[in-house]
Amino acid sequence: MSQSYSHAFSGRRILIVEDEYLLANETRRQLLKLGAIVIGPTPRVDRALELIQDEVIDAAILDVHLDGEMVFPVAERLEELRIPYVFATGYDPSIIPGHFRGFALCDKPIEIERIAQALFAPRRQDC
Repeated sequence: MSQSYSHAFSGRRILIVEDEYLLANETRRQLLKLGAIVIGPTPRVDRALELIQDEVIDAAILDVHLDGEMVFPVAERLEELRIPYVFATGYDPSIIPGHFRGFALCDKPIEIERIAQALFAPRRQDC
């Protein structure tokens, strides 16, 4: 049996960047149930960057495609700050630039345990 990492969300401040309301709300609900402090969710790159500037963020879950805009500026800012994140996308992973490939790519709908493992396991893996 593999180790569970979902408990690692407890007390952590998790940013959700997602433009599908129902998916964002379900992710928020699951994280709150695990004891996380949810930042957002937000469906916009500019708002996500503001939240990163104004809030303490421990990790982030990023949808790749946000209503015609790509989330990559948010991922770049998180990298600069050394904040772990995962991409949660239903798109083909080839749309993600090569320098982001080290981060987990998770299919939608979001599987919280797989995201927890990607964020908090000693060695992150693709979902």
